[in-house]
Amino acid sequence: MNWLRMGATVLVGALMVGVSTAPATAGVPTDQLRGAVERVLKTLDDPTLKGEARHSDRRAAIRKIANEIFDFSEIAKRSMARHWQPLSEAQRNEFVALFADLLERSYISKIETYGGEKIQYTAERADGDFATVSTKIITKNGTEVPVDYRMVKRTDRWLVYDVSIEGVSLVSNYRTQFNKIIQTTSYTELVSKLRNKQDELLAEDKGGKKKP
Repeated sequence: MNWLRMGATVLVGALMVGVSTAPATAGVPTDQLRGAVERVLKTLDDPTLKGEARHSDRRAAIRKIANEIFDFSEIAKRSMARHWQPLSEAQRNEFVALFADLLERSYISKIETYGGEKIQYTAERADGDFATVSTKIITKNGTEVPVDYRMVKRTDRWLVYDVSIEGVSLVSNYRTQFNKIIQTTSYTELVSKLRNKQDELLAEDKGGKKKP
């Protein structure tokens, strides 16, 4: 399941970077994305949430912020592509809940390894209810990693529905992998694989060893 781990690594880029700068032309999408980043960093620095005893509370706080900036339903729908339409409403709800939980658990564990990386907001392109916020993550050794966040407007909020790092799209990556599993086995098998991954992450949360 390296595809899930890779996708989570791409997604976590949005929320594990430090002090940032924005272009003079930055609009609401950039402001809301940057605001989420700052709130995550504030949560990580909160002395009342540090330590193993506050592990669950810290993760719950970060997860709340993630739910406010990522449109997990849209990510799931686009990742499933043509396989989304045949699903019943109950199946769609089940899949979104499972997929969102996996992404959150995967990247929250990575956020907690925050090492002072920084982000530069380099551009913003808007077209109606859609926008792309372009950024560069600056690693400790000075390497610049381009990351684009595709966002959609939902009432008064701009939510991320895809992330592209060095040209690799989160949604496209999942779409390819999900399609392969469904085509070679079945949708039921895909859900089974996702549930197995969920069990693995739950075990890790509880201090269990990672499955081989």
